[in-house]
Amino acid sequence: MRRRRFFAWGLGAAACLAGGAAGCGTQRVGAGAAGLRTRFAIIPEGRRWARAGLLFSGAAREAGYQLGPGTKITLSGLPALAAAELNNDHTLLTATTPLSRLSGEVEVVVVPGDSGFKDFQDFGAHLLADPARTPLAGRPQGGPDHLLFGLIAKGLGADTRQVDYTGYPNHQETATALSSGKAAAATGLLSDWRSGIHREQVRALAVSSARRVPELDVPTLLESGVRVDYAEWTAAFGPEGMTEDTREAAIGMCDDVTGSTAWDAACRSEGWISIPLSGDDFVVWLASEVERTRAVMRDLGLVDTTKATTCWGSCGNGH
Repeated sequence: MRRRRFFAWGLGAAACLAGGAAGCGTQRVGAGAAGLRTRFAIIPEGRRWARAGLLFSGAAREAGYQLGPGTKITLSGLPALAAAELNNDHTLLTATTPLSRLSGEVEVVVVPGDSGFKDFQDFGAHLLADPARTPLAGRPQGGPDHLLFGLIAKGLGADTRQVDYTGYPNHQETATALSSGKAAAATGLLSDWRSGIHREQVRALAVSSARRVPELDVPTLLESGVRVDYAEWTAAFGPEGMTEDTREAAIGMCDDVTGSTAWDAACRSEGWISIPLSGDDFVVWLASEVERTRAVMRDLGLVDTTKATTCWGSCGNGH
């Protein structure tokens, strides 16, 4: 029985960080036409978003906002959305007030350096012909890595229910599985795999972003014939039931930050892509992202069999 690691982030993590050092607030002096003064406490939902919270807060300061307690603005993203869907919980769309998409992290499909797959076309042909005999690996089952392989399989026309995916708790264990031959291919954040790519321990077959990554001679999935544009995104969310004035002030703050040189520099330094989208446009996009996530989870057989519990260890095949 192959080991399965189920994805476990949820929406409750924000509360435990509310009093921590990473939780900081913002006050814009004279914000808005009426001089509205609104305070925001910027809270990373969990450790996964602590760095984004720190850099977002720094950019907010440089944009003229002062720190202080107030309405909570939570930084969260795709991992939490996927966890909520997997565990049949309230989603970011229904349990919060969506404000603004901020940034994304590119994923990459990799194979061992000595793999027989010369390029993505070789790998894709094998996955299409025999998905059950193309062992794949990544971070925990039901998370962004697993979903990306589901989208790739669907884009190729493969039987997604037959995809053989093993989830591991972290990048290091995924890399070990790949190097030991337990997996034919893996996916994950480009930032995690970049060192192995440069050392030629692994070869990158495709990146998940719509555009190629500078200084990396690797095609996109779109160029490789798979209609997938994918990133592990981070966004800002307010509490459910925000007043319209507070929501507009929060969106304005997010727009100021994402449009700033400080945020642009932070994204470049961290290897993130800046993908700002705010207000009603973000709500529409988020609804489509929820539907895409639900659809690929159904395709993979996850939401039909997974209960609202967290599974760590050997949990069956998930089908």
